[in-house]
Amino acid sequence: MKYVSYILVLFLSLTSIKSWCQQKQMIVAQDGSGNYTTVQQAFNAIPVNNKKPVTVFVKNGIYKEKLMLDSSKRLVTLIGEDKFKTILTFDDHTGKVSPKGDIINTRTSFSFLEAANDFTAKNITFQNDAGFTAGQAVAIQIEGDRSAFYNCRFIGNQDVLLASKSNTRQYFEHCYIEGTTDFIFGPSTAWFEGCHIHSKKNSHITAASTPKETTFGYVFNDCILTGDTSLHNVSLGRPWQAFAHVVYMHSYIGQHIKPEGWSKWNNTNNHLTTTYAEYQNSGPSSDPASRINWSKQLTDDEARKYQLKNVLRDWNPQTKN
Repeated sequence: MKYVSYILVLFLSLTSIKSWCQQKQMIVAQDGSGNYTTVQQAFNAIPVNNKKPVTVFVKNGIYKEKLMLDSSKRLVTLIGEDKFKTILTFDDHTGKVSPKGDIINTRTSFSFLEAANDFTAKNITFQNDAGFTAGQAVAIQIEGDRSAFYNCRFIGNQDVLLASKSNTRQYFEHCYIEGTTDFIFGPSTAWFEGCHIHSKKNSHITAASTPKETTFGYVFNDCILTGDTSLHNVSLGRPWQAFAHVVYMHSYIGQHIKPEGWSKWNNTNNHLTTTYAEYQNSGPSSDPASRINWSKQLTDDEARKYQLKNVLRDWNPQTKN
């Protein structure tokens, strides 16, 4: 009898897995017209230690969920119906008390924790709507390696995009990222291609914490930097750790960036060992002559090192269109 029961359970499990694998894509829709009504339901349905590509298509709507994609669920592509109308959001922030009674800190304030390797997102908004004065409030915390984002929006205020883990690589193409203070931060290596970076406060765009043994940090290539019209004292970055590595290349630097370009990290000497550099930028605040003396303008030979194949090594996520 036990043997028969075991066979029955095994058969039902295999049938369920077969049915799941035959599904062309998982559809999330709040109105019930898809397979799931929440994004987390779709994530939960992906098999542990997944080895096949999975597409989760999210129909338009504001999905207020604290999301987590577990590290065991690789090869997931998340696609929104419309990047302006498909919004994944939550409102946690530092100092807030969680439902479990814990005090939320920066790393637990995420709206979306993406912990899996080989993750791709397209045409979708990642948001933390805790508010302008809420303090640290992460919209997305990226821990997976080879995470790529195309035509996405990252919306929030302080600490919006956390490139969270050493020895991981991220790629952002034609994305919009806005925030107030340190709104792109962390130790990962990340390439930003043709992105729009918008500041909403006289503060700092980046707070890199690049490890000493990591060759590259953040590279902004062919990007546009803008700010609210009242701003004129925004910095390109400040070094969260001593070997912060940030480069802006071929980018438009708007008038909101202060003439000296970069900032120190409080009262530390982190700036003395940073790699903060620019190359062939344009725009009203791109004048190399005004920059602080511990940043640099790359020579042509130095700039040639900052190619996608060098920065992201054996991974090329760049689209052809």
